[in-house]
Amino acid sequence: MTARSALRRYLLVSFLTWLPLGLMMAVTVLLMTQRGLSLAQVGLCVTLFSAVTLCLELPTGGIADVAGRRTVLAVSAGFLAAALALMSVAQTVWAFAGVAVLKGVARALSSGPATSWYVDTLHAIEGPDADLKPGLARGGAMESASLCVGVLAGGVLPLVAPGGPLPPLAFSPALGAVAAVALLVVALFALPEPGGRRPAGARRGTAAGLLRDVPATVTAGLRLVGGRPVLRRLMLASAASGVVLCVIELLTPGRLAALAGTAEEGSLAYSVVAALGFAGSAAGSALAPRVARLAAPAAPASAPASASARGSVRGAVVGVVVAASSLGALAATAGLGGAAGLAGAGIAYVVLFMGLAVAAVLCQEMTHRAVTAAQRTTVTSTSSLALQSGAIAANLGFGALATQAGTAVAWGAAAVLALASALLFVRMPAPAREPAPVRASSPDPVRPGRSGSD
Repeated sequence: MTARSALRRYLLVSFLTWLPLGLMMAVTVLLMTQRGLSLAQVGLCVTLFSAVTLCLELPTGGIADVAGRRTVLAVSAGFLAAALALMSVAQTVWAFAGVAVLKGVARALSSGPATSWYVDTLHAIEGPDADLKPGLARGGAMESASLCVGVLAGGVLPLVAPGGPLPPLAFSPALGAVAAVALLVVALFALPEPGGRRPAGARRGTAAGLLRDVPATVTAGLRLVGGRPVLRRLMLASAASGVVLCVIELLTPGRLAALAGTAEEGSLAYSVVAALGFAGSAAGSALAPRVARLAAPAAPASAPASASARGSVRGAVVGVVVAASSLGALAATAGLGGAAGLAGAGIAYVVLFMGLAVAAVLCQEMTHRAVTAAQRTTVTSTSSLALQSGAIAANLGFGALATQAGTAVAWGAAAVLALASALLFVRMPAPAREPAPVRASSPDPVRPGRSGSD
């Protein structure tokens, strides 16, 4: 396999991973309320999804590091297909609770294995010093483009769906289930283990042997995060991003509904703004390598890699500052009404997601450069866990703040927090990779930049 072939496969998997979620996004709440659920019951199902995802993030990351990325991604696609198929026919709160559990398992399983597969494959082809930024940037852009396409298609499909056994709103999750099956097939046949070697857990030969390796892998990954200053800072930055994302998603729909005049028109406005935000995120991901190059200090001939690493750090700061400034602009324009308010909110939303995407791609690159393949997905899951923890904290704290003091104050406070998080990158330690520990249970030692999956 060549680097170009690996990138094509990674981009295809990235698109298919997020397409089912985009397809269901526009209709989820409407479908649940149409089938008799109250808003409180909808909130309960959303909370259940978040709780399942949080509980399984680290164990599933460990399973991916032990069992192999392809296997875990295929299982995730199977759970997602089952969840969306059930969602299209669910009629009770208990059925939708089952959907939430299945989606939570799928989300936890899909957190990191595709990216880890690409990084491991590129390392196997080009060595541990391979440039990760271009591929990760294109993968992030493809994910955002998939969400953009999915949310628009999922919103339009109920309007053009033919009559039949399914109501119009159910066609979007049903099509999402088909897309998830396509992801399962692609994962099984298009993602060979890097280097043709079997993953560490597969060499054990039994499910019991695999499960014995998972706690050790998770523990080693957590110890690595706790012991590396660069990883600790990156996890805190991820938590800050979670706060920003939650505050935007929590408060923007109500703000747009107030500007548009009715809840229905506000829903349409939010669908359009969300699609534009995903497009902005795709553009930010694509621009991340260029931002890092422009921000990099002059590279001495003796240390080009060091200059590239500093460029990633400085580029991440640029992304964070842009996102914080856009959030501040939202707060400053909260008093505008009508078309001016809608336009201001839409532009700030797009620019905010561009900044977040630039920072996310470069932080992802720094994370992958700081770990080896043996704990790669576990550490990625830890980052996802930090982001979701920040989102939960924001949901509780900033929701109450917005209720008491208004949306503008909540957005302003979040902007200050986001700007303060840029300080995490000041004097950021170089993300040098440590040798991976040798597992006593594994017959072959894990070398730096390689693992049993290589």
